Amino acid sequence: MKKIGEYRQLLNVDKTVELKELKTIYRNSMKECHPDKYSSDPDGLAKAEEQSKLVIEAYHFLVSIHPDTISQLLPEYKETIATSSLADYQYETGRLKVGFSNGSSYEYFSVPKATYVKMVNADSPARFAKRHVYNAFPYRKLTNQE
Repeated sequence: MKKIGEYRQLLNVDKTVELKELKTIYRNSMKECHPDKYSSDPDGLAKAEEQSKLVIEAYHFLVSIHPDTISQLLPEYKETIATSSLADYQYETGRLKVGFSNGSSYEYFSVPKATYVKMVNADSPARFAKRHVYNAFPYRKLTNQE
C-alpha cells in the first residue's frame, strides 16, 4: 500500500479521484515534465525523463486499481478465479503476484507474509488462495497473455 500512497502523492490526488479527473491531472503533469521542454538542457532532460517515467507509471497503476476499473473487470476476474487453476505465484514485500492457467495475472496488495507462508504450506495453495486471498485483499490485473 506504500506504493499506492507514493503514486497518489506524486500526482497530488486522493483515493476519491474520478478516472476522468485522474486523466486530466496525468496530462497536465506530463506537460510539466515532458522531456521535449528540456531538449537544450542535458541535466534538465535527464530529470524530466525520469520524472515523466514516474508519472506514467503512477497513472497506469492508479487507473488499474481504481474502483471503476475494478468493477468493469469484475466479471472477468470472477470467472478467472472460479474456472482457472493457479499456475504460479510470487511474493515480494506485501505483494502477491498470482498467475492463472488462462494467462491472466493479478497482483494482491497488503498480503501479510504469514498468509503467504500458510498458502505455500497448504495442501492445496489454490484452495487456500480462493478462501483467504482472492476476495480478501485489494488487487489489480497485470496481464492477460491469451
